[in-house]
Amino acid sequence: MGLTRTVANNVRAARARAGLSLDELSRRAQVSKGALVGLEKAQGNPNLATLVRLADTLGISVSALMQGPAEGRVRVVAADAVAPLRTGPRGSEARLMLTASGPAPVEVWRWRLEPGEECPSHPHQAGVVETISVTYGRMALVVDGAEHTVEAGQTATFDGDAPHTYRGSGAEACHLIMTVHLPPGPATT
Repeated sequence: MGLTRTVANNVRAARARAGLSLDELSRRAQVSKGALVGLEKAQGNPNLATLVRLADTLGISVSALMQGPAEGRVRVVAADAVAPLRTGPRGSEARLMLTASGPAPVEVWRWRLEPGEECPSHPHQAGVVETISVTYGRMALVVDGAEHTVEAGQTATFDGDAPHTYRGSGAEACHLIMTVHLPPGPATT
């Protein structure tokens, strides 16, 4: 099953589990009804911001919207097997590698931030915690207006329910692993 069809099936199923109409999901997620209809028909290519808004509204992880059925006890994912969900004009990219399932799922992302390139993120649902481990280079992490430098070998964590931005701040690309810890809840699967 292709990614577009998987996302369509997962959005439709999550919306049904939540008991939401297309109109209500559109209103709550701030995504046009036309875009939702197209998404559920596996037409078009939703951007990361749309997927994040839908996942937050439905109380599930972004990767829960993107993953098909489990393939076994161990899942190995190569970076080049996953298309970037976010790309920047200077070459920055973010790849959602996988989600560790359970009562409180954890998304694992691999990022490359080019110097000076910013990637803003809207606030997530309450209870989301992000952890960033820089493996190469340096970045600026801006959370709720306060800027923090995170360099190779350092890890930062913060509550994701505030506006936040990631920015490459060194002379070379910054490489990092980000985990997004989602709150436990009945809607997370």
